[in-house]
Amino acid sequence: MKKFGQIAAVLISSTIAGVLVWRKVESDRLRNDLWDEAESISAEQDAAKASPQAQPVPAQRG
Repeated sequence: MKKFGQIAAVLISSTIAGVLVWRKVESDRLRNDLWDEAESISAEQDAAKASPQAQPVPAQRG
């Protein structure tokens, strides 16, 4: 019975450790995705500021 308790404790602790590692990996992946998206949006905004867009020309009357 003692051997069963040890095996059960090892399995439970391994499972808990695996879940914690999985949560950390997913959290880091999500954070990296958000940073990548923010950097791409920032680059688009910088590019838009660097190249002025054409202003509409009013039509001549007459």
